[in-house]
Amino acid sequence: MAIPKTEFIWHNGKTIAWDDAKIHVLSHVVNYGSSLFEGIRCYQQPGGPAIFRLREHMQRLLNSAKIYRIEVPFSVDELCNAAVELVGLNKVSPCYMRPIVLRGYGELGVNPIGCPTEVYIANYAWGKYLGHGDPDDGVDVCVSSWTRFAPNTLPALAKAGANYMNSQLIKMEAILNGYSEGIALDANGYVSEGSGENLFVVNNGKIITPPLGNSVLPGITRDSVLQIAETLGIPLVEQIVPREMLYIADEVFFSGTAAEITPIRSVDKIQVGSGKIGDVTRSIRDAFFGIVHGKAEDRFGWLTPVKQAVGA
Repeated sequence: MAIPKTEFIWHNGKTIAWDDAKIHVLSHVVNYGSSLFEGIRCYQQPGGPAIFRLREHMQRLLNSAKIYRIEVPFSVDELCNAAVELVGLNKVSPCYMRPIVLRGYGELGVNPIGCPTEVYIANYAWGKYLGHGDPDDGVDVCVSSWTRFAPNTLPALAKAGANYMNSQLIKMEAILNGYSEGIALDANGYVSEGSGENLFVVNNGKIITPPLGNSVLPGITRDSVLQIAETLGIPLVEQIVPREMLYIADEVFFSGTAAEITPIRSVDKIQVGSGKIGDVTRSIRDAFFGIVHGKAEDRFGWLTPVKQAVGA
């Protein structure tokens, strides 16, 4: 599906027209993949649009830049304010937001230090990412033949564009083999994550999720699941997950900005539990959607309201 065009994009402190957001073919990012990005959802609440965990996303963007030694000339507050302003200007809600930090046009070589930093924020209408039809049905996934990058190769804690070349291989293989998504193992053969989602396994009412040391991105929605589970009194541990645990689990689900909370129906054509969303997954999902859709109190302070009128 083509990206639905909006009117404005934020670039280096100014709003520019959508069609003016261009880079040169010899920009460092094009040749060497030197970009960092975020995916953020803005939900429509009864009182107007609200951006989900905006500050945490922008802080992770700056953390990613720090890991890759990219100087970003904007504070987390400035980036948050820019995102709120952009949603109001473009009058699109609900929407998906894409902040990007990249190394632009300057010098061409592996050494990136002489290249300028470019910062963009775009937003546009976007809906469901995984699954079609009844959301209780869940999705069919496979364990990928592609392994996540090993420790001390590419930093998994950074949400970098280059990392997603690995994710593309995982995703394409899954789709071409008839699955919705792939689950990657880490360099030691333990469960890591999906191509763009964190993973949770449920056994005997307890949630298990791989720790960050298993080449896992520190997902913002992953952290939200941890907080929701604690509030609901559902035990949750971060521990190594062997592949076969996916086959004998009572429930398995994905979390992510795009995937939100998505139950998994089968892994490698082995049915997970009853083949439908389980009670624990449903409880987490209902609590999550209750907050983001304004049906429950924002007890965690996750939502940043957009005060400008959106729509018309």
